[in-house]
Amino acid sequence: MLRIVLFLVLIALAAAGAAWVADQPGDLVLTAGGFRVSTTLPRFVFLLGLFAAVVVLIWSILTMIWRAPGRLRRRSREKRHARGRHAITHGLLAIGHGDTALARRHADTARRLAANDPLALLLHAQSAQLEGNRDEAQRAFRAMAEREDTRLLGLRGLFIEAQRADDAVGAVMIAEEAIKLSPSSTWASHAVLGFRCARGDWSGALAILDSNLSAGLIDKAAYRRQRGVLLTARALELETMDRDVARESVMEAIRLAPTLVPAAVLAAKFESEAHQVRRAMKLVEAAWLANPHPDLADAYAHVKLGDSARQRLQRVETLAAKTPADKAGHVEGQLAIARAAIDASEFARARAVLAPYVNDPTQRVALLMAELERTEHGDGGRARAWTLRAVRARHDPAWTADGYVSDRWRPVSPVTGRLDAFQWQTPVASLPSDRGTMIEASAFEEAMLAAPPPKRVTAASSESSVEPVATIPAPVPAAQDNLPPEAQDTVKETAKETAKEAVKEEPAVTPAEPSKPAPEPAESSPSAATPVFRTRADLGKAAAAPIPAVIPIVRAPDDPGIDDEGPSDEFTEQIGTPRDHAKAQAGGWRGFWSRWGA
Repeated sequence: MLRIVLFLVLIALAAAGAAWVADQPGDLVLTAGGFRVSTTLPRFVFLLGLFAAVVVLIWSILTMIWRAPGRLRRRSREKRHARGRHAITHGLLAIGHGDTALARRHADTARRLAANDPLALLLHAQSAQLEGNRDEAQRAFRAMAEREDTRLLGLRGLFIEAQRADDAVGAVMIAEEAIKLSPSSTWASHAVLGFRCARGDWSGALAILDSNLSAGLIDKAAYRRQRGVLLTARALELETMDRDVARESVMEAIRLAPTLVPAAVLAAKFESEAHQVRRAMKLVEAAWLANPHPDLADAYAHVKLGDSARQRLQRVETLAAKTPADKAGHVEGQLAIARAAIDASEFARARAVLAPYVNDPTQRVALLMAELERTEHGDGGRARAWTLRAVRARHDPAWTADGYVSDRWRPVSPVTGRLDAFQWQTPVASLPSDRGTMIEASAFEEAMLAAPPPKRVTAASSESSVEPVATIPAPVPAAQDNLPPEAQDTVKETAKETAKEAVKEEPAVTPAEPSKPAPEPAESSPSAATPVFRTRADLGKAAAAPIPAVIPIVRAPDDPGIDDEGPSDEFTEQIGTPRDHAKAQAGGWRGFWSRWGA
């Protein structure tokens, strides 16, 4: 609206000026030497305007002719740049859908037409990565790292290539260089943080974490959790070296992350040593309500030093009662009660707690049942059967991160370097599937678990009678097949006479009187547990074999002889030829050829 008003005002001024010029009387005379021109003022103004327009037109033509080469060069450059941009766009699209040949062709075109374009360098590097040409990709990323506008992008590419080449040191050096240029770089901060955690540099990791909070890379809740994890890791490392620093670190960690299991366990241990039993119990209870864990139950049971096993059992029952039955962690409380009951010799209580889980036991349930059978009854067979069932049983929850299962908690995942990655859960490889069991139950396991536990009976050693051992003469070796018939008959007759003499000289064995049953032990006397391994003194020694009265005839050392059984003859066995006859024939042409090495 303002422009329209201004335009109308200018038209009005121009019209007023033209009317004023037209109203002026008189003539305008121009004299130059002998040249004299006389005209009116309106005509002079018109001619002057026309002359100015002609001059402007001529100047424009001359300027256009002068600038024509530059315009042609600029237009050609813009055309090349447009073609390069077109190649870059379609090359990136080709990389997106995995067309290696098309991406390489567009990358070559972009590098030829737009060599200084950052996107052309990126297209060239990514096409080399798609082809698997790591050397070419590294050269492209180095060229990008040398430019000011693409330095971070080049460092990022070099970092990825170093990771692919398993060059951890080079990758961390590149990440540290990138974090100096841009502290808000997410990938660089995570890489440096993971490396410092893996190296055990907890102070450096805490500094990176503070920098991430200042740069806005993480929120306040994540910062508190991760700082608690790092402080817990430092406390666990310094627990045996510097207990003051460890205590200070874990107390700060438990304030930042009250539900962190290792922090709660270590903090409860320090509080228990300081005789702050109630505070230690509160720390364990807060972590237990969020994540029931066997380490928490063990710390809660031993929170007061010097308690008996029955007192620990009562304390564990109190902790387990805080977890409702419909919660997933209820089983951890029941297993903790069973563990404490076995330690307190409350075997009936332990069996009652484990009864709901016996039909489909996990490994911990099966091992607890094996220990229960061995401790209560001394039944090694049933204990071994439960141990075999534990091999095929379902896995219990464990510390798992990115598919890696660890026997202890760790602050960083060894697979990806992610902080606070370990969780207490069932491993993915152990989850139930639609397939059946690959290992069937053994007959020994089924028989031992189906049989009732044996009653332990102890007999006095003085009242037990030992039957005399009858000496059985050793059998005389059979006659060799390659002996002559006269020698074979002599050996057989000698063996028969020796056997008759041994029978005549053998004393008559009278049956021993039945031993009286030993009195049952009193209920108050504890029964000795059956040892799992027996010493050499407990093992009976085999009786020495008697020396035969007749020394059998053996072949000479230089006589190769033949096998006693002889080679198997399928045709002979099928037609029913007696084996004695086959052995008798072994001393014929077969023995002859065996002596000659045939």
